[in-house]
Amino acid sequence: MTTYVLILASALILAMGVTPLVRRLARRTGMVDRPSARKQHSVPTPLLGGLAIYLAVILALIALGDRFYVNQVIGIFLGATLVSFLGLWDDRQGLSPWVKLGGQFLAAGIVTMTDVRIGLFPGDVLDIAATLLWVVGITNAMNLLDNMDGLSGGIAAIAALFFLLFALMSKQYLVGALAAALVGACLGFLFYNLNPASIFMGDTGSLFLGFTLASLAIKLRFPDNSAFVTWMVPVLVLAVPIFDTTLVIISRLRRHLNPLTTPGKDHLSHRLAQLVGSPREAVLICYIIAFLAGIAATFVTQASLVEGYAVGLATVIIALFGIWKMEQVYHRARTA
Repeated sequence: MTTYVLILASALILAMGVTPLVRRLARRTGMVDRPSARKQHSVPTPLLGGLAIYLAVILALIALGDRFYVNQVIGIFLGATLVSFLGLWDDRQGLSPWVKLGGQFLAAGIVTMTDVRIGLFPGDVLDIAATLLWVVGITNAMNLLDNMDGLSGGIAAIAALFFLLFALMSKQYLVGALAAALVGACLGFLFYNLNPASIFMGDTGSLFLGFTLASLAIKLRFPDNSAFVTWMVPVLVLAVPIFDTTLVIISRLRRHLNPLTTPGKDHLSHRLAQLVGSPREAVLICYIIAFLAGIAATFVTQASLVEGYAVGLATVIIALFGIWKMEQVYHRARTA
């Protein structure tokens, strides 16, 4: 427990110290996100915040994590480094979506080769396929979620906090160390990223967070319960990015738009802001939803088969109602 607290605190301090430096570097190199009709900010804002998160996580683990932990996370960090580099390249000069997607599948493949893979199906082929789809899906979901000040970093911190709790419950030291570093790095970055943000994480950070969280979710094990129940735990913990991506895909397909290449203010956070009248309140609501989903996930870790699937069914019903409600909000805003 003490080691986790030290890792979390070190990552937090490192992120708070490194972020102003990368902010200055972003300004000097012209890596700024300029305002446009589809964006929330009104002034050019430096990118590269994701580099601060990345460095804070790695340095905290190297300094305070046991060497055994560091050896085991090499596969995860190789993949995370690759997607972060692709994000940095995209932030700097733009990158083809297909190149990014191909790189993400390559990074996910690296993780599967280090035995970080889903173990639900009877054959390795199905497990590997499910792992690739999960990792790439969550990586992009966190990337899409990065559309409002403090949103992606806050949701990642909440998810990592619950992963840390589950790691403590099941004594999974590897997951605990990496989750603690993520919590600290995200909280340190949020000091500069909450509304009004003075720096954005960019694709460098959102892809890194998504990839790492997806990998940690696969590493989680619950030896006191059946995998046929506990597979829902990471899905619930990451409910906000999963819901946001699902909402955007359904909404854009209904409007005959390409859901992957069409930008717009049609995400969950944008619709909540239209509903409550404030981006800050919209982000806070997303935080609350993430905490409630995490509490439900905590219950499922100890639930019976019937209890677990009852929670899963209730979640699906709530999500479907949420999609219907958010579509109404978006339609009213467009026709007003």
